[in-house]
Parts: sequence; C-alpha cells; structure tokens
Amino acid sequence: MTDRMNPNQKGALLMLGSMAFFTFNDTLVKLVGATVPLWQIVTIRGIMASLLLLVLARAMGALRFNFGRRDWALVLARCATEMAVTYFFLSALLQMPLANITAVLQMLPLTVTLCAALFLGETVGWRRSLAIALGFVGMLLIVRPGGADFGPATIYALIAVALLTMRDLVTRQMSPAVPSLTVTFLSAFAVLLFGLGLGLGESWQPVGGREWLWLCGTAVLILLAYLCAVMTIRVGDVSAVAPLRYTGLVWALLLGWVVFGEFPSGLTLLGAGLVVAAGLFTLLRERQVAENT
Repeated sequence: MTDRMNPNQKGALLMLGSMAFFTFNDTLVKLVGATVPLWQIVTIRGIMASLLLLVLARAMGALRFNFGRRDWALVLARCATEMAVTYFFLSALLQMPLANITAVLQMLPLTVTLCAALFLGETVGWRRSLAIALGFVGMLLIVRPGGADFGPATIYALIAVALLTMRDLVTRQMSPAVPSLTVTFLSAFAVLLFGLGLGLGESWQPVGGREWLWLCGTAVLILLAYLCAVMTIRVGDVSAVAPLRYTGLVWALLLGWVVFGEFPSGLTLLGAGLVVAAGLFTLLRERQVAENT
C-alpha cells in the first residue's frame, strides 16, 4: 500500500506515527513516575534507548563522527539543551495534566519562527507576526498566570518550550554532513549521563514487573518516534507534513482522559485551539512564501 503513496503522503503517515509515539511515551513516563523516582526512570530509559539507537544508527550506516569543529560545537550545544529540556519537561510532565503540557508545547513552531526572525535574520511578515501574537494569547489562556493552577510545573513547561526553541535553532545551523541519527544517539547518551548524575542523589526504588514493562515501552516508543521523525524529514516536504504535528494534542487529550481521568477546562481548550490555529496559519504562510520566492 505504501508503494502507491507519494512522498508527502508517506511523510504525513510518518508524522502521525511520530506524534502518537511521543505522546504514548509521555503517558508511560507519567505512569511510571507515580512509583519510580524521576532520574531512575531517565537513567533506565536512557540505557535502553541509547543501545537501541546505537544499533539502529550502525545498521543504517548513519553513525559517523568525522565532522568539523563548528558542527561538533553545535552538536554539543544541542546535547546540552536536550539535557536541560529533559529536566524541565519531565519535571512538569509528572505534575501537570498531559493535555495541558502538550498544549503548551504546541507553541514550538511559533517560537521557532519568532526566534529565527530575531536571531537568524529570517523574514517574517505582518501576517505571521499577527499569528505569533495570537498564539501567545492562546498560551496565556492555557497557563493563566496568577491562576490557581499556575505554579512551578507551569513555569517548567514554559522553560522547556524556550529550550526546545533553542535546540531547534541550533539544529538548523548544522551542516547536512552531520547524520541525524548520530545527533539523536549523542543526545540520548548525553541525557543518560545527565540522568545518571542526578540519580546518584536519589534513593532508587525496586522496579516491579509492570514498571519494567512500561520502561521498556518508553525506550521502544522513543526509538520509533525519533525514527519516524527522521524519516519524515527525508521523505516528505516539511511544509506539507508539519501541520500534522498538532495531532499530538489530540492524542494527549484522549490519553489524559482515558488513562488519568483528566480533561482540560474550557479556557485551556480555547487557548489550545488558538495556538494550533496560529501554528497552522504560520506553517501555511511559510509554505506560500517559499513557493513565491
């Protein structure tokens, strides 16, 4: 069946898979986090994910380290941001409803577009600027500063968005000579070392059979999510498949309701809708600008 699909259709299918795998992974981490300390989770998952990525990268001939100093500096910077993202995102994930934190993360395409204009000199017209402003209004409706639900976890989620933006901007500056799977493996290994270092200060708990099953599931899901994400970039046009990243919010709403009995308030849903609408418009506008140049 996939042989009959054009590249963008294949890319769309891979993007749908990537978003589903990432959200199911977050769900399992949140479940395990109820009984297992955070950095014990990160360490165990990191060992399994790093080994799986290492095997995959070697099998695909994508494990190469012979790139220049500038690319090495960018790769190391990306690893550093990945470690920081892990700290803030997972700390927020264990305390916030799944749909809420996922909704906050939908700001990423807007923040990347804004920062690319501010720091990389990319042109952003008034339409996309207005969409970015609308997206930030939606984000304020989600987090509601000063509200009863606004606390350290919400701040952690916002910091995670800022760090993810920095990570994506750094990744944009890498040359094509740097294999995506090498970058992914190094990032996963850096997070493993980071989790191991912080885990030394924790009292590790015995892990039961159910928790081991969930942890193995997180490692496999992360591998599948990264693999789909890499293949998406190589198969389809980014402008055509990127809007489907918002399906992650649909999965988060569904899993948050079914697994944790959580359902966002009306204001949160309104804010999420504004963020998604603004992001979709921004992606559509970027595609139109690219076609006209």
